[in-house]
Amino acid sequence: MGHTASAPVPILIIFFGTFRLLIYALCQPKFETMRKIPLGTVLLVVGGILTALGFYAYANENATLNLVGFFYGVPILLGGLALRAAELEPVPYTQPTSEAVVALRDQATQTQTQVRKDVTRYRYGQEAHLDETLERLGLSPNDTQRPVLSGLHEEQRDGAYTLVLEFDSPYIEFEKWEEKQPKIEAFFGPGIKAEVSQSGEKKVAVAMKAMIA
Repeated sequence: MGHTASAPVPILIIFFGTFRLLIYALCQPKFETMRKIPLGTVLLVVGGILTALGFYAYANENATLNLVGFFYGVPILLGGLALRAAELEPVPYTQPTSEAVVALRDQATQTQTQVRKDVTRYRYGQEAHLDETLERLGLSPNDTQRPVLSGLHEEQRDGAYTLVLEFDSPYIEFEKWEEKQPKIEAFFGPGIKAEVSQSGEKKVAVAMKAMIA
């Protein structure tokens, strides 16, 4: 009877070990693909499994496994729910990145690379992508009128790597964006040239082109 009750414990140890490795990997900058996995969903799945395990152990009068399942499962489940509520989804690419453009990423400045990586992964506790940036640039009067980063793509302009951010801007007129072009260039610089264009009705594209010798 005692042997049967303790049998699932090694499985639980392996489960927790795998979970810790997964969380560690998600936090490492070199695992860019894994960082695009929604952590809230991961915690919900793990917490749900552990909680279900706790109920199963309770039904089978396995006090140890029951305690472990509830002690870890419920907090992880609640943590997952909290993260999902504060989750900001990655900005999608609006066109595929060609191999030729990928090869040009070596020209990208540190800021260009950081912006691209930041907006294409899940973020937490942030209202919108680049919300603070837009506020500093004077392009976000309030939360309602703030432009929304709806897409991005990478391209080659004049032989240089270029990152293009695509905004839905129903409240901020294009003339205002043009007025802020020097400030945008200074903010995301040095090493880039900022170009602002209208990509559609109430849509603005901000291109950051790497300066090459």
